[in-house]
Amino acid sequence: MTDHDVLRVGIAGPVGSGKTALIEALVPVLIARGRRPAVITNDIYTQEDADHVRRNLAGVLDPERVVGVETGACPHTAVRDDPTMNLAAGAELLERFPDVDTLIYESGGDNLTLTFSPLLVDMFFFVLDTAEGEKMPRKRGPGITDSDVLVINKIDIAQYVRTDLGVMSSDADRVREGRPVVLTNSLTGEGLTQVADLLETYRRVPA
Repeated sequence: MTDHDVLRVGIAGPVGSGKTALIEALVPVLIARGRRPAVITNDIYTQEDADHVRRNLAGVLDPERVVGVETGACPHTAVRDDPTMNLAAGAELLERFPDVDTLIYESGGDNLTLTFSPLLVDMFFFVLDTAEGEKMPRKRGPGITDSDVLVINKIDIAQYVRTDLGVMSSDADRVREGRPVVLTNSLTGEGLTQVADLLETYRRVPA
């Protein structure tokens, strides 16, 4: 596997929106399709997300294929302004596991302005959740409007947090002007097939 054959995918979104849960639901889908993923998480001071992924994907993904980057700074700095630490972590992972064809970078939780450097990823998902309120898409921000795919997660709890999922979804479609929007429940896997399908459209090398 050459460096150019690896699809680099970013996962961003506010704190608690379900970025880690989305990764933990997506990785088994990719593996079932014959893909060979690896994951790089970002936290400011800890390895919490990396440890979480290793535990929840035990027996599915080799724990050595999960690396945690401790950024020591704002999340957007490490994935957009100066992605040096993440680029180095990715290069090291690919050197250790040259069969990897999908490298997933999870940003630390941040606000609606977070995007990824094109030096780091080929495409990125931005994850909102229904508990944040149906107004979130209307707030716009580059994460919402410019991400390759917007994910609205935790659709199962929308009714309990007084979020009109229809309004949230239609507002997202409107502000994104045709860019994909996917509704998901990462705990049950609902919507994950569509997430994986959209991811594959950015891949240069077929399975």
